[in-house]
Formats: sequence, C-alpha cells, structure tokens
Amino acid sequence: MFTGIVATTGRITHLQPLEQGLRLTVEAPGLDLADVAIGDSIAHGGVCLTVIEKDAPRYKIDVSRETLDCTVGLDAPGEVNLEKAMRLADRVGGHLVTGHVDGVGEIVKFEKIGESHELVIRAPKPLAKYIARKGSITINGVSLTTNRVEGAEFSINLIPHTVEVTTLKHCRAGGRVNLEVDLIARYCERLLNPEK
Repeated sequence: MFTGIVATTGRITHLQPLEQGLRLTVEAPGLDLADVAIGDSIAHGGVCLTVIEKDAPRYKIDVSRETLDCTVGLDAPGEVNLEKAMRLADRVGGHLVTGHVDGVGEIVKFEKIGESHELVIRAPKPLAKYIARKGSITINGVSLTTNRVEGAEFSINLIPHTVEVTTLKHCRAGGRVNLEVDLIARYCERLLNPEK
C-alpha cells in the first residue's frame, strides 16, 4: 500500500528486454534505499513494482507485458515519480493507494492559472463512475483531489509544490497518465453489485 505522496522523482536509465516484459534500471539518488530489501515494493508512476536488485542509488525492477500493456511511462527512459511502500505506523498524507493502475487517462488541458495549474483529464468511460467531485484519485502515483467532474472528464488544481516535485510538470494536452481510482469506490460498487 502507498499514500500517493511522492517521495522523489527518479529516472529510468536502462531497459533490458525480457521474454515477457522489461527489466528496468532506476536511478534514485533522492530516495533513501537503506531500508529497502530485495522483494520490497516501490511505486513507479503509480505502478507497484518489486525490487529485484539493489546497488544504491540504483536498483532494478521487472515489468511484465501485462503491466506494460495497461500503463504508461515504463517503456522508455525518463523521469518517474517514486514512493516506497508505507508502513502501518506511517501518516497517510494522501489516501490509500494500491499501486494497481485502473486505466490510462488522456490529458485534455494543462494550464497555468495564477500560481497553480489546472489539469483536465479524460478517463476511460468504465472508470468515470468511480470519480467524484472532491474525491481522491491517483495520477502517475500522486494523490490528488478532483474539483470538477463532467462525464468522463475531471479537473484538478495543482499547487506549485506538486508541479515542482513530481513529473506532473511534464503534462501536455494529448499526453497520457496512469489513473488509480479511489479504493473505497471500487469496494462500494462490489458490495452493491455482488453479481458483477
């Protein structure tokens, strides 16, 4: 489990093809790896992945073909949001995040408004029902609050700090982002519709 509070950004520096996926090398000089063991989870752009090798400040992770097919940002070198798995004694500064991406959204608008930025995203239609005004959503691993929801489109206000310390500063209209809807919304639907 994660909180959606990004610890730092790292960089995917090397991709090694595997039979069914990729092995990534991640450089993470801003992430304290002292308490990270082989087998531990780290969220990469909102995707929970397992550390298989570590030589601080670098480590390696394997990404399956299934994960590559339903996420963005893990198939090329570049900057990535990082968060170590939470401990039960940690503060939950964002919201409960599993690191299991529900779908990929399309950026409709990313525009500076005063000191902040407005980010408008179009979610895949099947996910729209889980997104509520003033609700929680995870975008590329960042816990955020929705301001407006209209159909499958929703908007978020990004404060300068969030833009500065995450990869969301690279958002552009037409770009794609990893989305994880609120865990509680998914369980509520299952409880209300047990046959589905």
